[in-house]
Amino acid sequence: MVSWMLSRVIVLVFGMLYPAYASYKAVKTKNIREYVRWMMYWIVFALFTATETFTDLLISWFPFYYEIKMAFVIWLLSPYTRGASLFYRKFVHPTLSRREKEIDTYIIQARERGYETMVRFGKRGLNMAATAAVQAAAKGSSRLLRSRIRKKAAPSEQDS
Repeated sequence: MVSWMLSRVIVLVFGMLYPAYASYKAVKTKNIREYVRWMMYWIVFALFTATETFTDLLISWFPFYYEIKMAFVIWLLSPYTRGASLFYRKFVHPTLSRREKEIDTYIIQARERGYETMVRFGKRGLNMAATAAVQAAAKGSSRLLRSRIRKKAAPSEQDS
């Protein structure tokens, strides 16, 4: 439990907050070298975070799992090891370069399917919303009419 909490703090502070601030500084100073360094870091960190989601579920029971995660984040971040740049250049870039066309095709297909789904459900949703509005208006007007009839039918206080 302590290892998990400590690992969350390390990943949050050293994996996200400090790099976010350093990225801000790189953008602010327009330092291209630092900008590229932090872009590589964020790509590697995004992959780490996606992987971490599954590994936490599957192998968190492994001895020193959280300690290894903390060490990995520190290694990625360290200016001495340049872990994120190394990992990006050795593994991520070659893999993405090999599969770039395939990934782009999947993204285009997902975008098109998403658009088609939104249009299809959007029309159905608008039709359902319009029908519900008409029904609500009809109920509301019939309630209003009934309440007016009751008021006219009920004897007024002046008559008694």
